[in-house]
Amino acid sequence: MANIASAKTRVKRNAKRAKINSDRLNAVRTAVKKTRAAIAAGDKEAAESSFKSAESALMRAAGKKVIHKKNASRKVSRLANAVKKM
Repeated sequence: MANIASAKTRVKRNAKRAKINSDRLNAVRTAVKKTRAAIAAGDKEAAESSFKSAESALMRAAGKKVIHKKNASRKVSRLANAVKKM
């Protein structure tokens, strides 16, 4: 356990940020999963609407440095191609 006040503060802050980042990453995964499910079901309208939310979540996560920017771009591109091929 930390003894110095600033170290104690850092431990609390790091735990809080880890929770926020974890929640944000889970939101990204859920949005991508919904899009993939809509594509698999063949529902183009649902796929397009869920793709918008997935793209938004991915880019927001990249902007907050939860995931790498190029990783987010790659996932968005692949999802967009999958929706387009429907």
